[in-house]
Amino acid sequence: MKILRQTALSVLLCVATTVSMAGIFDDEEARRAILDLRQRVDAIRIESEQAAGRANEDTTSLRRSLLELQNQIEGLRSEMAKLRGTNEQLSRDVSEMQRRQKDIAQGLDDRLRPFEPVKVTVDGHEFMAEPAEKRDYDAAFSVFRKGDFPAAQTALVDFLKRYPQTAYGPSALFWLGNAQYATRDYKEAMINFRSLIARSPEHLRAPEAVLSIANCQIELKDMRGARKTLDDLTKAYPQSEAAIAAKERLSRLK
Repeated sequence: MKILRQTALSVLLCVATTVSMAGIFDDEEARRAILDLRQRVDAIRIESEQAAGRANEDTTSLRRSLLELQNQIEGLRSEMAKLRGTNEQLSRDVSEMQRRQKDIAQGLDDRLRPFEPVKVTVDGHEFMAEPAEKRDYDAAFSVFRKGDFPAAQTALVDFLKRYPQTAYGPSALFWLGNAQYATRDYKEAMINFRSLIARSPEHLRAPEAVLSIANCQIELKDMRGARKTLDDLTKAYPQSEAAIAAKERLSRLK
């Protein structure tokens, strides 16, 4: 619009100049000049109006594009907010699932623990035992400690039959032999003491088992056998406390 005003002003100046010069030219020439100027003004006006229309169209198109872009930005923001919410929910779901898995694993471990082998140490020997095996041995040994030797014999015999390959075997044989000795069943006691020695000659209770055999032989009046057993004990286990006791008994038997 500013250009249009400037152009019109220039044309008017030209018209004024032409009119002022009308005295120089004749009327016909003046009219032609005025018409020519009017045509030029109209052409300039039309061109200016078209340019202004194109500018308005460009402005409108630009505004429309900006509005569409703004709508797209808002849509992206909304989508990002939804995705952020979805991601947070997924994180919570994963955390909850991990917690549940941990609880399930812990519960499973708690249920399986009573059935898993446990490490035990008996008479200096460390080994793995089944829970039921440990329970039954502890129960049988508890009967022996109470001094109920007939019941202890039954419990220990049942244990050895139930677990023939058990690592508790040497200890169970030792206490079974002692229970039989307490009930004066010396022959059966010697059988079990000898089984212990044959099965585990390096066992902690082996020297005591040899000494117990000699005691059984003494009770059975087998002095010759007792002396030989005591002599063998001092040679096989010279550093044991049982060997010290064997030497004292040998001196009395002589």
